[in-house]
Order: sequence, then C-alpha cells, then structure tokens
Amino acid sequence: MEYDFLVIGSGPGGYVAAIRAAQLGLSTAVVEKNERFGGTCLNIGCIPSKALLDSSELYARLRASGEAGGQDLESHGIVVGKLDLNLKTMMVRKQKVVERLTSGVGQLFKGNGVQTFNGVGRLVATGKVEVTGTEGKRQTLEARNIVLATGSVPADLPIFPTGKDGFLTSTEALSLKRVPARMVVIGAGAIGLELGSVWARLGAEVTVIELLDQILPGMDSEISRRARSILAKQGLEIVTGVRVLGYEKAGKSASEKSTTGKASKSATGRTGGVILTAEDKDGNKQRLPADAVLVAVGRRPYTEGLGLAELGVKIQEGSGRVVVDEQYQTSLAGVYAIGDLIPGPMLAHKAEEEGIAVAEILAGMPGEVNYDTIPSVVYTWPEVASVGKSEEQLKQEGVAYNKGSFPFRANGRALSMASEDGLVKILADRSSDRVLGVHIVGPWASDLIAEAVTVMEFGGSAEDIARTVHAHPTLSEALREAALAVDGRAIHVLGRKKD
Repeated sequence: MEYDFLVIGSGPGGYVAAIRAAQLGLSTAVVEKNERFGGTCLNIGCIPSKALLDSSELYARLRASGEAGGQDLESHGIVVGKLDLNLKTMMVRKQKVVERLTSGVGQLFKGNGVQTFNGVGRLVATGKVEVTGTEGKRQTLEARNIVLATGSVPADLPIFPTGKDGFLTSTEALSLKRVPARMVVIGAGAIGLELGSVWARLGAEVTVIELLDQILPGMDSEISRRARSILAKQGLEIVTGVRVLGYEKAGKSASEKSTTGKASKSATGRTGGVILTAEDKDGNKQRLPADAVLVAVGRRPYTEGLGLAELGVKIQEGSGRVVVDEQYQTSLAGVYAIGDLIPGPMLAHKAEEEGIAVAEILAGMPGEVNYDTIPSVVYTWPEVASVGKSEEQLKQEGVAYNKGSFPFRANGRALSMASEDGLVKILADRSSDRVLGVHIVGPWASDLIAEAVTVMEFGGSAEDIARTVHAHPTLSEALREAALAVDGRAIHVLGRKKD
C-alpha cells in the first residue's frame, strides 16, 4: 500500500499532523521508534516537568508555612502539621499523567484511522521509508508525501560526561530517586529554571549558571530582571556572565560536605559529587561543589539515522536544522520537515501548528503559521510569558513605540491569591497603536498570554484591549490596565496622563 501521508515521529508536531491529514481524507501512517507515542514533550519534557512543577509548588507552599515566619498558608487560616516528602509517590503521579496522555494519542490515532508502525524510520529513496523494529525486523513503507517530525534532544557540552559523575540532562533530572543536597544548573533558559525550581522547592540548594548577562536569553530584559529577582527570593542562586571551564571529582573532602556537615550523596546514590570550576568575564574563578549537575544549554535537532545525508537533504551549517521552503518541503521532493528539525523556536505548539499547516497544504488547502504570534512560556512560579517583539528588539529595529505596564500588586485577584509578584507590559506602535509585543511575569501568565496572542493575530491595538470589558476581579484585568497605561490612563495605579 502507498500512503498519501507518512510521518516519522509522534511528538506534538507529528501526531497532530497525522490526525489532521486523516481528517482531510488522506491515507495516513505514523512511524514511532519508542514504545509510547507523544515524543519528548509528552514523555520526558513538557508534561512530566509540569506535573513535577505543580507537585513541588504544593510542597513548597506547605513547607513555607511550617518554617519559622512562614505565612503563606497560615494567613489563609490553614494550619499545617508535620510535613514529609514522598518523592517516589510524586514520581508515580508524574508517570500516571504521562501514561494517560500518551495512551490518549494512541486512541486518537485509532479513532481517526491512522496506521501506526513501531520502529526506527529511515529514508531510503524518494517515497520510501525503511522501518526497523525492536527485534531487527525490517519493512519498507511507501508514501507520496513523507513528513519528518523527529524533534530534538538535549544539547551537550563536550567537557561534561552526561550520565556519569552526577551530570544530568533534562531527561534524568525528571526522574531522580532522591533530592540532591546541592544542584548546579548550567543554563538559565526555560528548562534550567523550571527544573532548578522543582529541586529547589524539594529542598536542594540550587545554583544556576548562565554564560550570558541575563537569564532567559532573548526575553524582554525588564521581564528577565523581574523574574530573576523573584526566583532569587525563592532561594535560587543565579550567577550570570560566567563560563564553566571544567570539573573534578570531589571525593569525600570537606569541600563537598552539605550544610548538615555530612558527606553528600549524588542523585544516583554515590558518595562524593563534583566540583565545577567557573570563570567570570574578568577572569575571576570560583569553585562550585555539586551532587548533581543539570546541563541545560539548549536542544539540537534529532536527525540521526534518518538517512538525510545519503539522500542529499540540505542541512543548515552550524545549527543542524533541516532547510525547508515556505511549504515545509525539504530539498528532496516529497519530503517535508516540521517542528524542532527546522528553524524557529523549539516549542511544542509551534510544531503543532506546522503539522496542521503541512497537512492542509498537502490536502490542497492553504496552510500557514504566523511566526510573529507564537507565545513563549516559562513555567516557574510566577510564570513568565511573552509574544511578539521585546523592547530591545524594537529599539534595535528603530521602531517607535509606546509602552504601558501594570503591576500585579495592584490587581485585586492577584492580591486575594497572595500572588502579587510581577507585571504585565504592552508595547504598541506609536503611530498605529497596533500591539507589537506583550510580556508578562506573574500568576498564570501562560493563560493570560492567550488574549494577547488573539489580539495580535487580528492586528489589534492596545486600545482594543483597553476598550474590552474584563470580568472583575480577574488576573486578566492587569492586561487591560497595561493597555490603558499605553495611553497613560491606567485606573488603578497613580500615573501621569500621556501628553
């Protein structure tokens, strides 16, 4: 049988592309090398990390109430007794969430008539994919159109042996069997800050090291500074402008002892750990002991074993990204690529939209993705979310803009939730008032950003947001107030009317 549409990879981009293609009447198949569908996002990325973030946040709030001076829950009239952490149970809950969602993808495939094949897929010729099963059995599938959706894997640093001596990728950091006494996180992007937050909440001493001068590189710098200040209050030690040079095994020396004075154990149970050597821009060196080191310096496209080089598929030099045209077709006719394999942010929702777009294009429909309105979210607490241009980008591009911001400390809903840290910031074109960027650090920023995305998708203005009725009391009122502030007329903070 020759399929109309064959996808290699069942992550968010791949499974959404397959389902949409099947909905449009294309005979569709999916090749997945792992036992479970869902790719990195559902199995070892987005979903399990959010499960641990929620569990660890509950634990942190309870622990804060039990500590001296803790007011978090007691101020609500809730008195907490003895608190214990059962990490094994927390991990079991995480895995149940993963299994429910991954099995759901399988049900969606069946319900939409998508044929699935378990094994490693490899392009062997135009329109042909060889699938090697777990027992080495091979079969060749034929398809008019092949979509590569194999995603990405954690980038590594050659000087660190991930998987040994306590060095971890995000995958291992999601399944530790005990809370490390001290964790060093290399990289202050979304992954590093989220997983660093998880283990800090559960009791680890966490130090985050970033090569650049700000955390969340590429984020609006005002939002980045505010997020850094909030995370520091939560106990994360954050050091920027520092390069890690190397490490040595700590053994059982005094320098590796924990705050209890006992020799620490690594996350895998080995007594010892490592001592990292880091250097700032002035050449000053420091030594950082750690039981676990999370290497979170980004991700790289996963193209190993796909047969791209053999068939001459063009790859971007340096980035390893697959080169595609406006319709997501690679340099090889009939072969397409989406998601983390191609340029753009490595985000699950970006991959999903590309999966829908390529399915619709191949079904003869117009399909496109507006890359100017793809939101980014960091799931720390409070959350950080943004869409569109940062203030730095607008200045660099010479775009005249007006800015409005509003603090959550002046929002009634945030105050009632005891989540008043952060702000909403809106950037609008000075002449047209069209919204160019929205940046939020605050409670449930991940949900609030959707309104901004919608307004920008329709080419809306700050005035459109300001004139829209928002229910009271809600967190979304902060977005409206920031929109009013663009014109200097926010209601619930003191400020001068715009000239």
